[in-house]
Amino acid sequence: MTNELTTTPRIKLGGFYPVLASRDVAASRDFYTRHFRFEVTFEADWYVSLRRPDAPQYELALLDHTHPTVPEGHRAALQGGLLLNFEVDDVDSEHQRLVAEAGLPEVLPLRTEEFGQRHFIVAAPDGVLIDVITVVPPSEEYAAQYTGV
Repeated sequence: MTNELTTTPRIKLGGFYPVLASRDVAASRDFYTRHFRFEVTFEADWYVSLRRPDAPQYELALLDHTHPTVPEGHRAALQGGLLLNFEVDDVDSEHQRLVAEAGLPEVLPLRTEEFGQRHFIVAAPDGVLIDVITVVPPSEEYAAQYTGV
């Protein structure tokens, strides 16, 4: 048996980022720039590329779901089923800023999970969920499940 990873030519990955198929690219752009401090690096009426200025390796793109670069039969806007995780140093402060002050719709209240997260979830445009997380020590049961990789 051969290991496919060792027999396949290695190609350097130059980037990796999600592209969200959006009904309203401008509204999504406004959401991510206003609430999550992304900056626009490219903008057309059908596509916006975003990047965090403090962490340029984190990118996000927004694409009009009807654009012809999306193959026919796949031109559907998001309708939920996608979570974006944002790990932060102080989830309690972010909860105050995003929910209490900015009034974003909270779909999961702030809580601490046994698997090692303190988090809350807010709703974004197009049914996307934003899970804002601070990593905390997991319970003994869950700690044993981490691989250490």
